[in-house]
Amino acid sequence: MKDSSHSFVTGGSGFLGGELLERLREQGQHVRALARSERASARIQGRGAEVVRGDLSTREVLIEGMRGCSVVYHCAAAVGDWRGFTESWETNVIGTDVVLDSARAAGVECVVYVSSEQVVSDGGPLRGIDETHPYPNKCFGNYAITKAEGERRALAADGEGLRVVSVRPRLIWGVGDTTVLPRMLDAVRSGTFAWIGGGGYRTSTCHVTNAVEGLLCAAASGRGGESYFVTDGEDLEFRDFASRLLATHDVTAPGRSVPLWLLWGAARAMESGWRWLPLRGAPPVTRVGLAVVGQEVTVRDTKARRELGYDNRVTLEEGLEAMRAARPRSS
Repeated sequence: MKDSSHSFVTGGSGFLGGELLERLREQGQHVRALARSERASARIQGRGAEVVRGDLSTREVLIEGMRGCSVVYHCAAAVGDWRGFTESWETNVIGTDVVLDSARAAGVECVVYVSSEQVVSDGGPLRGIDETHPYPNKCFGNYAITKAEGERRALAADGEGLRVVSVRPRLIWGVGDTTVLPRMLDAVRSGTFAWIGGGGYRTSTCHVTNAVEGLLCAAASGRGGESYFVTDGEDLEFRDFASRLLATHDVTAPGRSVPLWLLWGAARAMESGWRWLPLRGAPPVTRVGLAVVGQEVTVRDTKARRELGYDNRVTLEEGLEAMRAARPRSS
């Protein structure tokens, strides 16, 4: 029998998933979360959730973990702009298929799929788009291609007793961020930081608390088969946003700037080198990374505010203050 106070989360050991676990627990929910390693298990237990050991391929484990839950939040994904296509497809598409199939078999009422604005990106700027903006003929990069296919399959699975809703946060940030701010801090400290085209273009952002709010609102009242952008509200200049993020760690970005076209050519050359030579890790600059943070990407969340009753719980200033308060202090 399903229980409205029981939820299941994939990706609960991650940045967004961990915040979601805490919010669900604060609401009195009994939360189960998938963990594929001891490290992930420890993180999930630290957030007060019940650990279900397995991965996105273990259908029977997923069904058993989801049984009795009313909502599944599918946060797990293969992220990054340099992952191979096969790995991305296996996680973001096949893994999503297994989650949807398992949720239906377990009698779950709602699946909330965590998506991204990248599912509608062809590599160019996105200016003030909403959910009517179509998928491109070809998304830009392995992450976008596979997340878009995962979203298509998720929304197509809506019906026959299972409501499926997709939420698209843009540029998630906040305390515990493992990508946006850490990369900028590393670049400044290593002397490789430069503004892309001066950094004066606009960007939408979504604090992690606001992203979680969007997920909860979608679970409560999202229309099946629909997607929803969620943001912090007003967009702002990327240079202003990045400078204020860095300032929470008492770091000032240099004024050096490089044109986007020049970086695009350099990224193309580096990507070729990394593909053909035995070089470790990822290129320092990729075209996907430039498309995400090197040009205007602004989205409108009017639909979420109108249909879901979504409202950003955390303002830019509140989020920045929390980051200042949480930063490591030198002894």
